[in-house]
Amino acid sequence: MGLPLINLDHNATTRPTPGVVRAVERALVELWHNPSSVHRGGQAARHAVELARASLAALVNAKPREIILTSGGTEALDLAIRGRLESLAGARGESRVAAPLNIVTTPVEHHAIRDLCEHLAAGPGGSRVEIRRAPVSREGVVDPVALADLIDANTALVVVQSANNETGTIQPIERISAIARQRGARLLIDATQTVGKLPFDVRRDPSPDAVVFSPHKFHGPKGVGVLWLAPGFRVVPQVRGTQELGRRGGTENVPGIVGAGVAADEAREWLADPSRRQEIAGLRDRFEERVLAGVPGALVNGPRDAAGAATDSARRLWNTSNIGFPKLEAEALLLLLSERGVAASAGAACSSGSLEPSPVLLAMGIDPEIAHGSLRFSLGRDTTREEVEQAAAIVVECVGVLARSGNVRQ
Repeated sequence: MGLPLINLDHNATTRPTPGVVRAVERALVELWHNPSSVHRGGQAARHAVELARASLAALVNAKPREIILTSGGTEALDLAIRGRLESLAGARGESRVAAPLNIVTTPVEHHAIRDLCEHLAAGPGGSRVEIRRAPVSREGVVDPVALADLIDANTALVVVQSANNETGTIQPIERISAIARQRGARLLIDATQTVGKLPFDVRRDPSPDAVVFSPHKFHGPKGVGVLWLAPGFRVVPQVRGTQELGRRGGTENVPGIVGAGVAADEAREWLADPSRRQEIAGLRDRFEERVLAGVPGALVNGPRDAAGAATDSARRLWNTSNIGFPKLEAEALLLLLSERGVAASAGAACSSGSLEPSPVLLAMGIDPEIAHGSLRFSLGRDTTREEVEQAAAIVVECVGVLARSGNVRQ
């Protein structure tokens, strides 16, 4: 079975570039030794890993020793959150406190965070963690004042994504960072959808305490995650071992890490020219114009200006479009699009197979009828105008086919 001809699912994963592929192939053939070994082959592999670590660090203006390499963004988030909680529990010792530790977050986070928070709230092992969620606007933007009111002396961590994976909504991270600093709280930013797409500096002022990102979102290989920790931010390892300075055990995925380093270098070069982002944003806007013109009643979920049109990348990622098709079932439309050669997603790609509407859209106050029929389209650095025009026409055609067939929600 052939792959879809037009990939509009770049927020899920991106095609590795030729340079990344060559780096991974070389590592598989030449750098197959264990990087913890002291012999020449092992040290060659170690050298390659450390060069890649330096490239990943440079992408976010970090120091290489501050970077922890994991198996993916989900593990990196787990390490930051669980590791922080265990570190605080150890510092508290046997003392009894009036209230449990709490995590302040939002209802529109990636399910890697939502699911973990629900698990922690259930109190595994008898150590319940209170989860506090700040409300968001209809555009998906968190209310900083409401978030500030949730922080207290028992707040273990504030966890907020820099940009939403489903709608592309960009959060006011600078203001949230300032609030966390003023309240004496530690801040974890899930930058999985931002790093590699927008310039990101972990040493901005005020700076966060931890940042997570994944190279496969910017044309690197899957199976590598990155956790940056600010000096003094302690976490307890969740996978024991001597690797990663004792912070995360397990033999390193050398080919994946080497490929991730190349992807980071290429992303830095691409980000150096803002006009490239503007060009893709223009293609995204053109796609939305074509679809909204061809499908009466369809609308964009996410930041919008006073006139009701989609806004620029200051409030929304330049590549992301979430479009609601009232009364349609997202799954039916996705399948038909795939048959016609277009890859898209219903919410987070990791949630595919679910018949429930996106929790992110529902938290934004989107009508369930619209949320049930909403799809995410995400462009990439290599998306062309021809692909956008063709994909928009196919979307309009497929919506019409489903509507005429009576395959709609009553």
